[in-house]
Amino acid sequence: MSTAHWQPQDYRNSWALALRELLAAEVVDSCLVTSITEPAMSNFISCWPLYRRGEKVHVQEALIFLDVLEVPFDEHRPWLSVRPRRTVSEDGLAISEWVTSVGDVREFARTLGTAEGGEVDDGLREDLRG
Repeated sequence: MSTAHWQPQDYRNSWALALRELLAAEVVDSCLVTSITEPAMSNFISCWPLYRRGEKVHVQEALIFLDVLEVPFDEHRPWLSVRPRRTVSEDGLAISEWVTSVGDVREFARTLGTAEGGEVDDGLREDLRG
């Protein structure tokens, strides 16, 4: 985890919003950023894409390559840059993923203060309104 651009609280706030996004719909894609440096100076962002399909959440490890995005990367909504879920790579190899339940994700979200009306940092909330 790089702290050159985001501090630990920034990661926590981002994860809180990403999990709130994930818990809001039955079928939705989100992600947890695991390492970010200044996007204007970076080639990629490291993350764990989260693919909710009903009561299951599929988790993968991925890089978001910034130079191939169709729209600019939004560090306050990183899930908008997550590719659709695939289980086989371009080379025909299985993509590693693990599966967890929405209940387990909800429990983890509570530790971040996101489930059932939890709050995130006011500064980040204000950024999202703009």
